[in-house]
Amino acid sequence: MRALFSVALIWLLGSFALAQAQQVQYQAGVHYVVLPTPAATADPDKIEVAELFWYGCPHCYTLNPLVTEWSKTLPDDVNFRPVPAMFGGAWNTHGQLFYTLDSLGKLEETHDAVFNAIHKQNNRLADEDAMVDFLEDYGITEDEFRKAWSSFGVKSRIDQATRLARSYRATGVPCLIINGKYRIEGQMAGSYENMLKIAEYLIEQERQATQG
Repeated sequence: MRALFSVALIWLLGSFALAQAQQVQYQAGVHYVVLPTPAATADPDKIEVAELFWYGCPHCYTLNPLVTEWSKTLPDDVNFRPVPAMFGGAWNTHGQLFYTLDSLGKLEETHDAVFNAIHKQNNRLADEDAMVDFLEDYGITEDEFRKAWSSFGVKSRIDQATRLARSYRATGVPCLIINGKYRIEGQMAGSYENMLKIAEYLIEQERQATQG
């Protein structure tokens, strides 16, 4: 009986220690940043995960397949939102490409292909002409691409993304913004996989805060 009691006590203490370790596993200022002012989210009824990225960033290219598969596993109360970083120059050009493709309903089909073109095929997609040539294989004509590229809707979304990047207070990519409140960076997280684990932790924190 005493042996059984000892085993039970060890199990209980071990479970308590594990629970405590999980609670303090990720800390603000160590593993993620608390934003001083919350950023706007697309859907206030859902917990948002925004991925700030740039097509030309090799780290974003590496993270892309991981975060894409991970985003498919998120529950219904979570909204995943890619946001191109608008830091000037090629960043803005590629951000405009992202929103142009989205407006044409071709983003899902071409998102990975754009990454591959830049990082595997050495096609920088640096201007409209290069984009037009590249996108012919995806059934996008030059006329419809250029119309969408210069449309008011695309320009409005570029302005919105520019404001978001400022509100995220990000200085690099990739990073994940959880519900407009927390910024997760690769350097703080230690790995791409840990970025996703920290995101899951913060999603749960937001869920409990909403339910509580």
